[in-house]
Amino acid sequence: GAISAITTGAAYAMSAEMAKELGTFTHYEKNKLSMIRVLKNHWRAAHNVEAQDYDGLTIFPQGIQAEHCPAYLLDAAQNEWADALALGEKHGFRNAQTTCIAPTGTIGLLMDCDTTGIEPDYALVKYKKLAGGGYFKIINQSVPGALQRLGYRPEEVKEIVEYCVGSGSLDSSPCINRNSLKKKGFTDDVIDNIQLELPRVFDISFAFNKFVLGEKFCKDVLSISDEQLDSITFSLLSHLGYTDEEIQSANDFICGRMTIENAPHLKERHYSVFDCATKCGRYGERFIRPEAHIQMMAAAQPFLSGAISKTINMPNEASIEDVEKAHMLSWKLMLKGTAVYRDGSKLSQPLNSVAIESFKELQMEDDEVTATPLAPAMKAAEQVIKIIQHKRRALPHRRKGYTQKASIGGHKVYLRTGEYDDGTLGEIFIDMHKEGAAYRSLMNCFAIAISLGLQHGVPLEEFADAFVFTRFEPNGMVTGNKSISMSTSTIDYIFRELAISYLGRDDLAQVTPDDLRSDSIGKKNQQSSDDDNPLVLKSEQKESSETNVQFAPVIQAVPTNENGYSNGNGNGNSAAKLSGQQGTAVATTAVIAKLKGYEGDACQECGSLTLVRNGTCLKCMTCGATSGCS
Repeated sequence: GAISAITTGAAYAMSAEMAKELGTFTHYEKNKLSMIRVLKNHWRAAHNVEAQDYDGLTIFPQGIQAEHCPAYLLDAAQNEWADALALGEKHGFRNAQTTCIAPTGTIGLLMDCDTTGIEPDYALVKYKKLAGGGYFKIINQSVPGALQRLGYRPEEVKEIVEYCVGSGSLDSSPCINRNSLKKKGFTDDVIDNIQLELPRVFDISFAFNKFVLGEKFCKDVLSISDEQLDSITFSLLSHLGYTDEEIQSANDFICGRMTIENAPHLKERHYSVFDCATKCGRYGERFIRPEAHIQMMAAAQPFLSGAISKTINMPNEASIEDVEKAHMLSWKLMLKGTAVYRDGSKLSQPLNSVAIESFKELQMEDDEVTATPLAPAMKAAEQVIKIIQHKRRALPHRRKGYTQKASIGGHKVYLRTGEYDDGTLGEIFIDMHKEGAAYRSLMNCFAIAISLGLQHGVPLEEFADAFVFTRFEPNGMVTGNKSISMSTSTIDYIFRELAISYLGRDDLAQVTPDDLRSDSIGKKNQQSSDDDNPLVLKSEQKESSETNVQFAPVIQAVPTNENGYSNGNGNGNSAAKLSGQQGTAVATTAVIAKLKGYEGDACQECGSLTLVRNGTCLKCMTCGATSGCS
């Protein structure tokens, strides 16, 4: 707590000095009283005042307790906060916040630190899973120094450390050593290869494999078959005749017990110095309680601007009630955030303190699972696997379907479908007219991938939900399709069309089947004439000579200034009276434009509500003007 107080107090003092030269942060004056109140509460925590002395708090922080803090640290912390307040009240602050405790696990590894931030060590000996595969062994380097500080002699320190991390050598190892291996046919070269691997492994069985010994040696000398070498359950040491007790005894000597508990010469009263976040190794029983993690965070939180990135480690047997208690205690101690992790709760976790258990235990677990009735969740998972592994359903050689020709933003698209005998979709073909070879090839491969998915049982609904509203060029006005008048991309158009045709998803169409009836009438709140609404000037319908399909209506609006006169380029100074009804009409028009795929904003050049996204800018589909991009 005192160290955090010194750091943050000094940071705020420097921020005040910066404010003297550069000015305060934006809106400091609006928040001045509140910020000074917060900093005074920080000062009060440094002096560990009574709860009633805090200003505006209903939950109270854990102040620095003088009986547990060296006097020189306590004085330094209190002085820093006194300086920060004095300078801040005079000059203000350049920074609204100055400190937090960030996650530093990976950075700590690169800096060769045993612990970083406010985290205790995960375990004295641990292995880290690498993103690209594999593991590497991490040994705490502070243990020898700590033992020396506690008064242990060098020879005692050496024995305690070897008890924990092992000798890393076959020499003097019980049961499995150079002499016993030579009697079983091992050569000096092979034994040397094993010796090089031992310091890096967690279990000696990891050093006895075909990659270390050599596949030829395993087959010719040890008479191991290919099936045995490739089997994940095969134990080479057991094959050589060593018992489980002999293997474990050698493993404890070579790889260590990974804990200092019961180590020779170590006094029991010193065990707590070496406690870690989890139980250490196979034999360890001690670990830091979750409540201790929270209390350590609470000691530092009153002197930080932001929160603390800190994992509250819980043992594998922790219950939901334990997690609930941890969160409640965190709230009571005024923490700004917590992260709870139960050991082994994920299939893969970056740090582990115990190597993979023996294959016999895994086999026992498999037998138990086999004997246990399937839970509903397992049944659901099996159903998912069955869908994923669904056998491909072949299409008939002669199949029905249709070809839809359309143009998206001036780019022609041909969509062809193939159907099963029951009318369900089984394949699609996409052809982009006069596009580059690379783009056409990508679209062809995309169509093949979708077709394979459909034939293996992936519902069309999943594809439609995933790909509609994707946005990239070409996009914009669609001609040649009676239901779709606007799309945000080629993929958006394709899956709108498929969803409308095969799923009945008329909600994805801008023009519904009811709109195409000869007796259809305009919808309520969407009809306006030039006389009724001077802001909506006209609706133009253009007929395409090539496709003989009508364009969607282009709705244009004239922007006006506050005095009611137009500043647009197309209509001079025509007067217009703004009324509540006309304002509603403009809003309704913008909503209609958004429903048709436009952005809903008016073009600065012609006033049309036909702006579409063009990269990071907007492009008008009526006059071609852009909002800044060429």
